[in-house]
Amino acid sequence: MSAASPALRPELEAGLRELGLEPDLAGPLLDYLALLVRWNTTYNLTAIRDPREMLVKHLLDSLALQPFVRGLQSLADLGSGPGLPGIPLAIVTPTLQVTLVESSGKKARFLREAVRRLALGNATVFEGRIEAFAPASTFAAITARALATLPLILELGGHLLGPEGRLLAMKGADFEAEIEALPQGWRVAAIHPLRVPGLDGQRHLIEIVRAGLAA
Repeated sequence: MSAASPALRPELEAGLRELGLEPDLAGPLLDYLALLVRWNTTYNLTAIRDPREMLVKHLLDSLALQPFVRGLQSLADLGSGPGLPGIPLAIVTPTLQVTLVESSGKKARFLREAVRRLALGNATVFEGRIEAFAPASTFAAITARALATLPLILELGGHLLGPEGRLLAMKGADFEAEIEALPQGWRVAAIHPLRVPGLDGQRHLIEIVRAGLAA
C-alpha cells in the first residue's frame, strides 16, 4: 500500500457512504489505488498522478456507475485502460462478472496483475482489439468511460451485447451531438445525471439499447 493510502481512507469511506456503498470496501479499493500509483510511475497508465485526484476522478467516478450494474450478471469494460471503471465495479459488486477489454500490452499486464493481487474471481482480462473480441456468450451490458464517441463505441462493441443488453456510457456535459449521430437500430433509453463525491464537473450516464427493445 502506498504511503498516501491510509490518509485517503476517511475521504474514500465518506464517498462510499454518499454513494450508498459499505465503507468497509475502502480496504480493497485502496489496495487497487496503491497498485495503480506504483505501476503508473513506470508504465504511465494514467495522466493523473496525484493519489487524491485518482481517488475522486478514478475510483469514486467509476463507482457512481454501480447502481446501474447492480443485479446484472455480466459487464464488458471496453478500453478499460488501468481498469476503470471495471475493477472498482468488480470489487464492490462480487456477483457481477466483469471482462476487462484492453489492446495495450502494458495496460493489459497491469490488469492481469491487479486481478491476481486483489483476488478478483469475478474479473477476467481480454488483451486485444474490441472488434476482434468474440466471446462465447454476449454481455448484459458494456461500458466505456473515456474510450470514444457513442457511435464509435457501438460500432466497435455493439456485437458484444445480447438482444436486451445495453451500453452504459459515462459522459460529461456535451453529448447531444453524439446522441444525434447514433447508428440506425439503437436508441437512448435514459440519461442519468451522476453525483460523484468531490467532483465539481458534470457527469452523466447514457443508457443505449437496441431500437426494438421495450422501455
